[in-house]
Parts: sequence; structure tokens; C-alpha cells
Amino acid sequence: YQFKPPRPFSPGGEISGTIAALGDGVTGWQVGDRVIAGVGSGGLREQVTIAAARLFKVPDGIDLVQASALLMTYGTTIHALKDRGDIAAGQTVLVLGAAGGVGLSAVELAKAYGCRVVAAVSSEEKAAVARNAGADEVVIYGRPPFDKDQSKALAQQFKDAVGGEGADIVYDIVGGDYSEPALRAIAWEGRFLVIGFPAGIAKMPLNLTLLKSCDIRGVFWGAFTAREPKRNAANIAELFDLWQAGKIAPLVSETYPLDRAHEAIAKLESRGAIGKLVVTMD
Repeated sequence: YQFKPPRPFSPGGEISGTIAALGDGVTGWQVGDRVIAGVGSGGLREQVTIAAARLFKVPDGIDLVQASALLMTYGTTIHALKDRGDIAAGQTVLVLGAAGGVGLSAVELAKAYGCRVVAAVSSEEKAAVARNAGADEVVIYGRPPFDKDQSKALAQQFKDAVGGEGADIVYDIVGGDYSEPALRAIAWEGRFLVIGFPAGIAKMPLNLTLLKSCDIRGVFWGAFTAREPKRNAANIAELFDLWQAGKIAPLVSETYPLDRAHEAIAKLESRGAIGKLVVTMD
């Protein structure tokens, strides 16, 4: 995201908790309200100070630990699929990195919108998680770097899995050597959504966009929340409605006490996490 926080740096980008105190002039909130918020950094602590405008109230009946897994993952995905991807019922969505927190949110939301979902993951264990989240088909890919033949073979795997005319939406959380094979499986006038690139910044053959009349669209949810807070708030409200209707359920696979937060970060770095990892203050 072209941003490096100044050091000393405290990690923790999203939080859940209860309001302990209100600043002067704050209205619409009460001490004890259960909330979630995106803080960018500094969330790994017992108390934080945050602007009231960045808070979202957690409905009764929703667990705060599970709620902490909603905002960045599902917030990113609903913006990506609805605002940037023009999602519609009956479309086919190919999700790369489908067993992580963001990927699972894409599987669930695409299914909630009435789409056929192809999940791409790196192991049988992650394939089972994606299927459990509702994926219709699963592709298991290898580890890069890929040579030309391996890249071509992966593109064919994607094409076989999406079937028909190709994927209407490619949801790319991974980047690197995975992106071009996925682009080759896109449908006519499909939308390739760039969510992130932990595997590296991909180099894409632009001639494919001409041949498929397709779009490559960036998705920067953080900037969207700052530029269009009302639209973002409406999206978050829709997510809670979908949650309460049983159509989505953020997966928290493990929790860690604060003094073991470094273990959670190491697991994320090794790409071993499934769903979301949550650090608690217990």
C-alpha cells in the first residue's frame, strides 16, 4: 500500500472492545457500547484512543472476538465485489488465496450474492476450509516461482475450474506469479480486482485486457473509507445484516494472549494462517 509507519511501530490494525470513556462533545455513543474499529496500527494494547467517526457498533448477540475479524476483511471484500467488481447473481468468481481471512470473506460474500465460486488455495487443508465456506470448485496451486510451462498449466487449471466463458470476477489477494494465469482465465468484459500482492507485484500482459475486453481494477479499501465514509458505513451495516441472516460468519481459527502476539504475526508471515488470528487482552 506504499505506506511504511514511522518507528517505533506498534502493530494491530483492527480492534473490538467496549467504550471506556468519551471525549468532550462526542454524541451518539455511550460508555459500555460494544464496537469495532480500524486503527491502522497500534491496536495491540489494552486501551486505545480513537476518533468516534471510525467506530461501528456491534449488534447484540455477536461475539466481540469474532466481530474483530469483520472490518478489514469483509469491509474490503464488500467494497471490492459490489463497488469495484459490479457483482451480480449468476456470475462466476475466482478467488485467489481463498482460505485466508480476506479470501474466505470473498467466498462467503460471493455466495451470498448468488454467484458460483472457484477457490484457489495452496493445500488440501485450506481446500477443505474453502469448501466449508461454500466454494463450488477448488484449485490447489503450487509454490512459486513458476516457469513458463508451470504458469501455462496453472492457467489451464483455472480455466477448467471456472468453465464456460471464464471468470466474471477474479479476486486477487496474492499477486506474484499467480496473477497472470488467473487473468488468462477471465471472461469477456471480466473484472480483475487487485486486492493485495504478498507474493510480489505482478507484471501483467496488457494485450490480454484488449483480447478479453476486460478491466484490471485496483481496490484500496482504506482510501475508500476516508474518501466516502457514508458509503463505507452503509457497507458495514449490510455486512452485519448478512451476518445476522446467517449468510456470513467470520472465521477466527486461533486466539493468542497479548504476550504471544509475536507468534500470531509469525504465522501470518509464513502464510500458515487460516481465517483470522485474534490477539486477546485476557
